[in-house]
Amino acid sequence: MQNYKLIIEYDGTDYHGWQIQAGDVTIQAEIQNALSLMTKESIVLHGSGRTDAGVHALGQTASFKTGARIPAAAYVAGLNSLLPDDIVIRSCEPVDETFHARFSARRKTYRYHIYNRLVPTAISRRYAWHIRKQLNLSAMRQAAACILGEHDFKSFEGTGSPRAHTIRTVMRADFYEKANFYRNDDVIVFEIMADGFLRYMVRNLVGTLADVGLLKTSVEEFKRILESKNRDAAGITAPPHGLFLVEVRYD
Repeated sequence: MQNYKLIIEYDGTDYHGWQIQAGDVTIQAEIQNALSLMTKESIVLHGSGRTDAGVHALGQTASFKTGARIPAAAYVAGLNSLLPDDIVIRSCEPVDETFHARFSARRKTYRYHIYNRLVPTAISRRYAWHIRKQLNLSAMRQAAACILGEHDFKSFEGTGSPRAHTIRTVMRADFYEKANFYRNDDVIVFEIMADGFLRYMVRNLVGTLADVGLLKTSVEEFKRILESKNRDAAGITAPPHGLFLVEVRYD
């Protein structure tokens, strides 16, 4: 049996997230079915983690084992010919048999896009959260700096999703402005890298940081929300379509 690692890009708009769910169209199911068709085997595909319905990925990682004698490069061409256009296999490589896309992961990077202007956008509406009122980027950066390092992120965990613990280490958390891909309007991008994420953690952080940018919540209040370990104290869950899984890193 050979173990393989896939790097996957997808537009999550029309899918019920990554994970296979009975009766729903998901990214994992689409790729797993295509792999089974290519290998003539019942393939089990493991992702680095779940992405929710409507969330996108530039660098999702997945792994699978097969006894089929198919070159790695042939999986890229073959899967991309079988998959819908909104799922693309960027690369495939053989890896050690102990590699597991989820359990071997050491850190992940997410980006969240905010389109900040009065008038909405037709093109970017599927990939950025439209906030009409002007955001105070300086205040948002100050608040984002508060989550660097090791913290208990229970205040930003989705309800009904208990974990063994809610402590995570954040290596990067900052906002920057990025030119839109089709015109000169700026998009505000929140980028965060951590050793792991709780369910809805990034979206709950963004929703609360947006309140800081709208001057509804001060930087000091944001610190207290983090320390409170109380989800009810935090802001709304930002919509899924602005979120991108950018990269998963391994040893």
